[in-house]
Amino acid sequence: MEFSPFDDNQNLSLSKFESMLKTNDVLFFDSNEFENIIHHYLDIGKISLAKKAIKLGLTQHPTSINLKLFKVELYVYENKFDDASQLLEELYALEPTNEEIYIQKANIFSKTDDHKKAIELFEQALIYAQDPSDIYSLIGMEYLFLDLYEEAKLNFMLCLENDYQDYSALYNVMYCFEYLEQYNEAINYLTSYLDKNPYCEVAWHQLGKQYVTIKAYEKALTAFDFAIYSDDTFIGAYLEKGQVLEQLNRCSEAIENYKITLAIDDPTSFALLRIGSCYEKLNDDELAVQHYYKTVKEDPLLDKGWIAITNYYFKKKKYVKALHYINKAINIDSQNVVYWKLYSQINHRLNLLAEAERGYKKTLELGNYEIETWIARTDILIKIGEFNEALSTLNQASEFYPDNEEIEFRLSGLYFLLNKAEDGYIHLSNALHANPEHIFIMEELFPKVYVRNSVQKIIANFKKTSK
Repeated sequence: MEFSPFDDNQNLSLSKFESMLKTNDVLFFDSNEFENIIHHYLDIGKISLAKKAIKLGLTQHPTSINLKLFKVELYVYENKFDDASQLLEELYALEPTNEEIYIQKANIFSKTDDHKKAIELFEQALIYAQDPSDIYSLIGMEYLFLDLYEEAKLNFMLCLENDYQDYSALYNVMYCFEYLEQYNEAINYLTSYLDKNPYCEVAWHQLGKQYVTIKAYEKALTAFDFAIYSDDTFIGAYLEKGQVLEQLNRCSEAIENYKITLAIDDPTSFALLRIGSCYEKLNDDELAVQHYYKTVKEDPLLDKGWIAITNYYFKKKKYVKALHYINKAINIDSQNVVYWKLYSQINHRLNLLAEAERGYKKTLELGNYEIETWIARTDILIKIGEFNEALSTLNQASEFYPDNEEIEFRLSGLYFLLNKAEDGYIHLSNALHANPEHIFIMEELFPKVYVRNSVQKIIANFKKTSK
């Protein structure tokens, strides 16, 4: 059941219907009026009003197939599949060639995860469809549910053959191409599509993105330019073009494109962030920081904004300022692992070891299991004399990085410090076999252990036997 946007007559019908509900008067509407009213309420999500319109419509037009199909649609929406199926069987007996009956049957199977059966029914609907484009799109979606991307792609293409302006289908075609990593095929398809629809900004934009994927940046710029020529308010094309210009180190031009988006619509945190990054690359510190400030003001929840401003001050070795901004970020989102990692590194640089250790611990608790994080926390614990906690941390790290020499040398040194020489010898041997060149770890972190005669003897024997 296809409907166009409300015209003046339809608006009049809607006003008349809503006035009737307020006054409890019963007015007559023809079945087409009811169909448009119901469709309007379903579109805007006013289900209770759609139900009232269906009920009244069937009172006045009890034999209307289309109104009954709306009733089926609501049954399906409410997961009342038995009621929907029963009514559909009654309608099928009356109109076995009505495509909508097959579509609604298919929707029931789709919602109950029987996507193969749904596809069968959609294909039956195609036999009776005057405009098959929407049905091809529905079949494509069912194939996506089954992770059959090639079949999905072909059906979305069939949809576009019947309605080349169905941009939703176009996006789905490109999604399938990208999932299948068929980038050159996607470019060929879009080129062919643009021969038929040369002023389609969506297709030019998608073509540019495909060229970016294969690193054909100049071709990507041309495609984005055509997208902008087709629609000079297309913000996405300006943003993508800006990012390509950044890749080509043409930062001044990138800034121009990002700034156009700010003039077209309200500022976006993404555009402000990219402008700040470009100014930083151009060594214009004042404008870079100014735009980073605007980024976090525009969207305080955007972690990339806080990370950018913190990294800016970190690289400038202005650690106190960097700490100020990462603390602000943590106050907004205390579960962001990147924030805590930066917090740890900054405190480490400021020699605030207790705070740095706390940060590394939190980073690990939040799931950052990079070896650098384990090692950094361990080295601080060793430095402040928390040997047992350091040992516990390394034993956890070794579960993720078994036989890693950086871990093994540290384990060896700690066991010796804790008077567990036997374990110390085992881990020292493991470390030497893994990478003897990293013996400096023990020399720097555990100088008293390193100079022990027994340790030097093991090192000397290893060098002899490994020659």
